[in-house]
Formats: sequence, C-alpha cells, structure tokens
Amino acid sequence: MHWGRDMGKTLKTLLIVAGILILILFISFSYLKGTYNSLVTMDESVKGAWAQVENQLQRRYDLIPNYVETVKGYASHEKDVFVKVTEARSKIAGAGSVSDKIKANNQLSSALSRLLVVVERYPDLKANTNFIRLQDELAGTENRIAVERRRFNETVKVYNIKMRIFPTNIMAGMFGFEKATFFEVPKERQEAPKVKF
Repeated sequence: MHWGRDMGKTLKTLLIVAGILILILFISFSYLKGTYNSLVTMDESVKGAWAQVENQLQRRYDLIPNYVETVKGYASHEKDVFVKVTEARSKIAGAGSVSDKIKANNQLSSALSRLLVVVERYPDLKANTNFIRLQDELAGTENRIAVERRRFNETVKVYNIKMRIFPTNIMAGMFGFEKATFFEVPKERQEAPKVKF
C-alpha cells in the first residue's frame, strides 16, 4: 500500500516538474520569438527609413547637372568647383554600402557648399529665373534630405539601443543582426560657408 502511495506522489511530482519545465520552455520560446521578431521589424524600419533618404538624395543627384550647367554659363572660370561637384556626384554612383553612400553624399554636400559660395559672387546669375527655380528645387530637396536624415537617425538610434540591451544583444549576435550606421553631417559642413567678395 505504501508503495502505491509513494508511486502516486512521485508521479504527481514528476507531472508538476514537467508542467513547470514546459511552462518555462513556452515562456522562453515566446520571449525569443518576440525579441527576434522585434529585431526584424526594427531592421526593416531602418531599411525603410534609409530608402526615404535615398529617394531625396536621388532627387538632389538628378538636379545637380542642370544646376551646375546654369552656373557654368555665368562663372566659367570657376572650373575647380565644377570638377569637385562632378567628382563628388560620380562617387555616389559607385557607392555600395550605406556607409559609402553616406560618405559620398557628405562629400557632395561639401562640394555644393563651395558652389553656393561661387554663386554669391555673381548677382546676374542670382537674378536668372531658371537658376532661381533650380535653386528653389535644390533648397527644397536639401530640406527634405534633412527631414529624412533625422527620421533615419531616430530609427537607427532606437534599433541600436534595442540591440545593445541585455539579453537582446546576445540574440542579435546569434542571429547576425548588425549595428546600423547614423547619417551624420561631417564636421566641415557644421560651419556655414564663408562668402568673400
């Protein structure tokens, strides 16, 4: 009789332990699944935000040849500036990674700043209606780029924070998620260009 009661208690204990283990496994699986899915969602958000930045960068890329040609008509002896803009623009076409594209676009922004300094020297150019239209389009595009860059950087920040938090950082490493790169303005662009007459 004793043996039957002991066997019943042991069986009951084993069932409780098995139930607890199954519950722990279920909770662990749910946590892993949720964390993985949130990393995937955030990674896609970063990619989507970058796509919006690229749309605006492409718009600027397409406007630049017309802008440069208009300025060339008035300031043909400013060849060095035009070469820098053209070289910077061509580097964008060859950029593969997000980091390379950011670097190439920062170089282009720097070259465009120098071009704007040239424009200041030519009042007739600033009065040209075609130039005014192009300049307005370029300024609007630069504003859109700034907005999309800010959104992209906010998305990258949230994603990178999530990836660094324990224990998500372990899972991110296990599944090959990588830290995203911010689109930062280079130090030379943080200062306003100096216009000399």
